[in-house]
Amino acid sequence: MDHFDEQVVKDLEFDLIRIMLHDHCINETAQLRAAELTPLKDKKSIIKALEETREFQILRTEGHSFPGIDYTEMHREIKMLKIRDSVLEETAFTFIRDASDLVNRMIYFFDTKEEEFPRLWALYDSVYYTKDIIEPIDQVFDNRGKIRDDASSGLQKIRQEMTSVRRKINRNFNKVLKDLTDKGFLSDTREGFISDRRVLAVQSTHKRKIPGAAMGTSKTGNVTYIEPSSNVPLNHEFEMLLDDERREIRKILMELTRNVRRFLPLIEAYNELLIELDFINARTKLALDMDAHLPGVSDEQEIELIKAYHPVLLLSNKEAGIETHPQSLRLDRFSRMLVISGPNAGGKSITLKMCGLLQLMLQSGLLIPADPNSKMSIFHSVLTDIGDNQSIENQLSTYSYRLNRMKHFLNVTNRRTLLLLDEFGTGSDPELGGALAEVFFESLYQRKCFGVITTHYANIKLKAAQLKNAMNGSMLFDKETLNPIFKLDIGQPGSSFTFEVAEINGIDKELIEDAKSRLDDRKVKMDKLIADLQTEKSEYNKLTMRTLKAETDAKKAKQRFEDKLRKYEERLAAQQEIIDKNNDLLNRGRKLNQFVDRFKTANIKGKKKPDNRALLEDVTKYLTVEKSRIEEAHRAAELKRKAEEKKNPKKPKPHQENIKVGSTVRLIKGGKKRGTVLEINGSKVTVAFGNFKTIVELTNLAFVK
Repeated sequence: MDHFDEQVVKDLEFDLIRIMLHDHCINETAQLRAAELTPLKDKKSIIKALEETREFQILRTEGHSFPGIDYTEMHREIKMLKIRDSVLEETAFTFIRDASDLVNRMIYFFDTKEEEFPRLWALYDSVYYTKDIIEPIDQVFDNRGKIRDDASSGLQKIRQEMTSVRRKINRNFNKVLKDLTDKGFLSDTREGFISDRRVLAVQSTHKRKIPGAAMGTSKTGNVTYIEPSSNVPLNHEFEMLLDDERREIRKILMELTRNVRRFLPLIEAYNELLIELDFINARTKLALDMDAHLPGVSDEQEIELIKAYHPVLLLSNKEAGIETHPQSLRLDRFSRMLVISGPNAGGKSITLKMCGLLQLMLQSGLLIPADPNSKMSIFHSVLTDIGDNQSIENQLSTYSYRLNRMKHFLNVTNRRTLLLLDEFGTGSDPELGGALAEVFFESLYQRKCFGVITTHYANIKLKAAQLKNAMNGSMLFDKETLNPIFKLDIGQPGSSFTFEVAEINGIDKELIEDAKSRLDDRKVKMDKLIADLQTEKSEYNKLTMRTLKAETDAKKAKQRFEDKLRKYEERLAAQQEIIDKNNDLLNRGRKLNQFVDRFKTANIKGKKKPDNRALLEDVTKYLTVEKSRIEEAHRAAELKRKAEEKKNPKKPKPHQENIKVGSTVRLIKGGKKRGTVLEINGSKVTVAFGNFKTIVELTNLAFVK
């Protein structure tokens, strides 16, 4: 960013954002990046950083099983690998192995999520899935990071011999220890260790009675530490075996280093990737702390903040359990300079700083605590003049400092500048300083810059009302209690409530009236008019809010009524369907009874059989009509079903019966990425997705070709 200096960092408290970001970083490189964080002006780079942060935020908040960023930087290890015939330390292999395993797990996670996380996916271009680093290291080291006994046949033999010698040493020592304990030659401690050797703690009066090597005495001289003579050659042999072990371990590590060195470019890529992820992860944690979101980034020059918070104030108040009030404002090319006025302690400076700090955060790749429907754009410069900046060293007063700062602003300000001026024009004689401030304001306005300015000067408020692309705003106060409402109101200047605040704080009314009489009567009336307008607007806003609430309640009540009506109609339709079905069954029963009544039987033996042909014709006719009606109903239901299927087609079947070795398949729930079947073992299928091989259940695959 052009003209970005440490005064801007201090004025907008961007240094506190750097500190918070630093505290979320794991390793030194990311911490250094956080401490030196500087806003960018290249939109492409800014968008990339913002979208990376947003995608990582989704990973951390929507239940994805993404691995934790826990690793150790490998700068020293990489430097050693670049030196020919160098041998890495044992801990270095643990760092490299853990990095390879972590990146492998990340690649596995992203393998089917390229479309969902395109920015994070792109970070993995320079790495690939492999176990060719992990497996050789695991053959040498156990899961505690210790070298295995079977890392080589030579080491295994040496350690077996060491175990045998150690047992002999302990056996001999325990035998002598028991004998001397029975004789009473030992001190209370009985034994100790000197130079990693087990020694007897002998009372000095008996030391010449015991064969062995004296290894030292206690501070008082009452105890002499003796290595039993039977263990002297054994301990010497053990030392030789330790030396053999060290030489064999060096040979193993040298060979392993040569093996790992083949993957030096990949290990460098691991290191760069994990450092980048550490920094993105820190940005994400900061975003989660302040419930931050990604706003729209517009090509047009504009700032539209909706329910935005000053991040430092938000976190501070959250810790203290205090409510923080959001602010909303909009700047665009038609209204690009906002002059905020109103009483002190109403939130003018916080609103101004919030606007500037959120702009710096956005251009540093950080999400902002504002509604995601907010819009922002990219500025090439953010210039500030905030607070009392006296320079004792250069003997500059506050006003001199501000004049020097203003001179700089007039030289560098343009349409790509965001200007933030707090208490504009103060520091000198109010009349003279106000006139000069008005000239500065017009000059800055003519340079097409964007700006947020706070002031008490009436002429600046008036000028903002007169200029086409400037506007007034005020921080609202409750006129009855003179308590701040902490709400920015755009469209009119604010009263300073100078005399009202004085009166509520107990200043004599006669003194206040005397002060009013010394002012231009028009100025007093204007300030009163502004205060009255603010009061009326506040009442209007309250009335509007009550009306809106009533409308919302009415809509909710209407929706509840419509929901109940729909459920009632559905229940009524279901009941009617049951009634119709029951009536249908009753009608059929009545008809059957009629057929039964008409059916004639022969009760007397030898009498002529009754004629039921007419009845059977009626029954057949009735059954034909009923069958036709039922079939018609079934056809109508089938047509309706087919229409529904056409409207909502079913997903194609996976055709798993066609899957064989060499088939092209895809994961049913894994997106569009295709793989090749390498092996089928029952329900387990080995599939290669590019360089990545994995075993998948057959039921999770769909046949492609």
